[in-house]
Amino acid sequence: MGNMKKTNSHKDYPITKPLELQNSKSVRFPIAGIGASAGGLEALEQFFGNVPLNSGIAYVVIQHLDPSHVGIMPELLQRVTQMKVLQATDHLKVQPNHVYVIPPNKSMSVLNGCLYLFEPVESRGLRLPIDYFFRSLADDQQENSIGIILSGMGSDGSLGLKAIKEKNGIAAVQDPGTAKFDGMPNSAVNAVVVNILAPANKLPEKLFAYLKLSPSIVQKTEIDDKSIGNLDKIVILLRAQTGHDFSLYKKNTLFRRIERRMGVHQIHKIAIYVRFLQENPNELDILFKELLIGVTNFFRDAVVWEKLKEKVLPALFGEVPGGYVFRAWITGCSTGEEAYSLAIVFKEAYEKVKQEKNFTLQIFATDIDSDAIEQGRKGFFSNNIAADVSKERLSHFFVKEENGFRINNAIREMVVFAPHNVIKDPPFTKLDLLFCRNLLIYMEPELQKKLMSLFHYSLKSAGVMLLGSAENENSQNNLFSAVDAKLKIYKRSASAANTELIDFPSSFTHTMKKTNESIKSVKQTDNIQNLADQLLLQRFAPASVLINPDGDILYITGRTGKYLEPSAGKANMNIYAMAREGLQNELPGAIRKAKQSSEPVKLHHLKIGTNGGTQIVDITFQLIEKPEAIKGTIIIVFTDVTDSLRTTRKKSKAGNQNSTVREQELEIELQRAKEELQSAREEMQTTQEELKSTNEEMQSTNEELQSTNEELTTSKEEMQSLNEELQTVNIELQSKVNDFMVANNDMKNLLNSTDIATLFLDKELNIRRFTDETTKLFKLRNSDIGRPFTDMVSELKYPEITKHAHEVLRTLVFKETEIETNDHRWFTVRIMPYRTYDDRIDGLVITFIDISKAKKLETELNKTIAVLREHKLYKT
Repeated sequence: MGNMKKTNSHKDYPITKPLELQNSKSVRFPIAGIGASAGGLEALEQFFGNVPLNSGIAYVVIQHLDPSHVGIMPELLQRVTQMKVLQATDHLKVQPNHVYVIPPNKSMSVLNGCLYLFEPVESRGLRLPIDYFFRSLADDQQENSIGIILSGMGSDGSLGLKAIKEKNGIAAVQDPGTAKFDGMPNSAVNAVVVNILAPANKLPEKLFAYLKLSPSIVQKTEIDDKSIGNLDKIVILLRAQTGHDFSLYKKNTLFRRIERRMGVHQIHKIAIYVRFLQENPNELDILFKELLIGVTNFFRDAVVWEKLKEKVLPALFGEVPGGYVFRAWITGCSTGEEAYSLAIVFKEAYEKVKQEKNFTLQIFATDIDSDAIEQGRKGFFSNNIAADVSKERLSHFFVKEENGFRINNAIREMVVFAPHNVIKDPPFTKLDLLFCRNLLIYMEPELQKKLMSLFHYSLKSAGVMLLGSAENENSQNNLFSAVDAKLKIYKRSASAANTELIDFPSSFTHTMKKTNESIKSVKQTDNIQNLADQLLLQRFAPASVLINPDGDILYITGRTGKYLEPSAGKANMNIYAMAREGLQNELPGAIRKAKQSSEPVKLHHLKIGTNGGTQIVDITFQLIEKPEAIKGTIIIVFTDVTDSLRTTRKKSKAGNQNSTVREQELEIELQRAKEELQSAREEMQTTQEELKSTNEEMQSTNEELQSTNEELTTSKEEMQSLNEELQTVNIELQSKVNDFMVANNDMKNLLNSTDIATLFLDKELNIRRFTDETTKLFKLRNSDIGRPFTDMVSELKYPEITKHAHEVLRTLVFKETEIETNDHRWFTVRIMPYRTYDDRIDGLVITFIDISKAKKLETELNKTIAVLREHKLYKT
């Protein structure tokens, strides 16, 4: 833990920008929400140890605390800051230059600059107090909101930081490399483009420098011509770098976002920032991300989704026949939460009518941010979504995984994600639903009007359009009629006539990348034979091939051209591809039989098509067991059969000969087909039984694993929450221990500095503690602590000390006695009860005050008095 001193750790930063509105009747100042969890106390001390007294900012600390533990965070933070630190109470007005700490077992929000406390409704492992407060802060303070994420585990705060960024607030994050636990900082950095990233002790300095340059606190109503010229230059650079045109976006919005980036780089003039962009193309990509403002969450504006589920979708269901496929387009979908929300609501509404009609929904979710689209395709979301998605929906439509939730396959297959620019790319058409929420507010009226005409064209007659809460349908010619104007739900007007020609975006094509397929080389194995064996095999032995279990030909003997031929296209030495007509259908079954049995498998009188004719063949399949080098291979032997049937019927009538031969051939084929069918049935039955048994085992195992997984997930969440709380409590207790050690050292030095021998005993008169001066009266060492006091050797002539000690314990009245030592020193021995803080007697305190000098003076005085009396010079 760093050494934070009030006298020298604070720097005087010129914080003037946040207070530029002092002359107005309603003074506004930034409110900084600070989220921390495990390891957060150290980071908070480093942060507040570098915050000056007059920063002009109010700070609200939100930490994961043990609900049953009395928090001492205000006392701990008060030691490192000159600002007043308070534990938040209900309806507390926030003041600048104050620090407010959330109490244990509470959720907190802010409204009109006042803090409000709520009882948490979530279970202990699912509470997200940082997200909850940050969202409230963004809604209440808008661009005056500051979100700061410090050390902690998990991802709490990331969604809240997105909301602050959406309102043009400031996002500051502790550098994950310096955080004791980097879970929360890493999650925040991955969620948004942060304005400030620095170690905890450097964050205040960078924040104040950023506020000094940032003009967002002072609302600009007009932008001068010179700034507009530089703004257009930035739009040109962005278009060249990203391919996206921001020229029709609202100038004030663009200007505020650009000034945020200027503040990050401490650039005062927009002309200098234009030069900076030209020299640093990477900054253009970051600025592009900053302009996108990809803020969304599940079931945003819950009342809209309820209306959609209960009224809008059922009305659409009633207008279409069974088997209908609904089409929906979500523009500006970001990471897909809105698209998945629509799919879930559609499923829930469909459950009520699925007995009557069968419907499906195809959702097209588009955005210009390819990274957001890629994240949406994964369908994986952090545990934070539990704040927006009910437990029932989480269990029905999501699959719990280690670090979050994944959309189940049924919902995922309903959504198609695609990079798409609604301004320049061709629109989706024949739509039943179109969502364009919180996108139009960033565009100029001219572009809004164009998009309204485009959406009218994209929707079917009576198709439904949903806009954001701050947007309006501003088309002309009554293109849309309001279904619910308050909730921004509109229906396409079938009778509306759009007389203007729509400047539709032109189509485009993607260049297909050529892929080179790797050509497998055929590995040839040469068997060395002597000349006699070669002659015998090539001229007199039947043709044969040696194949591996996959059908690849390893070796050929004799002439096999009548049975096999190379297939067209890329060279393929596989027997299934090379088999001639008549052999192709028989090979798979015969080879499968050969693999299962060591006995040869024979096919008789098989008719194979050759070049312009046919050939009757007997084929033998044999699995090779020996030698070891070719074990597991199969040899296939082809034996030609002469047309014996034709020769044996020479004496028969010529008219009946062909008929008889054909009948016999058909009988043979029929018999072979029956044998193969029987074999296939037996194999199918065996396989079916094995699969059924395996399926039952897998189903049982899956249920057990699912149950175990749910239990482990619940346990993990509880353990993680408990671990964070214990981390916080442990740090607080460690701080208390340090305080006690300091107090103990102070007490020890105080007692030793008095030069008064002091002995502390428990009720059994065992030694509890003693000062250094006591060792001059008793033979004591540190190892004697815990031993009976009466066992110690003493220099005092005080045999009644044990009796007097018991008497004080009994009467609780202190006793004081003057006692002489063996070396003629004198001490005042005072025996007093030891009282605890709660007024309980827990032993004795015995002090030994050296009065030797006083005793010596008293003796000399008595002698002088005696002499004076003797000479009658002393009068009493």
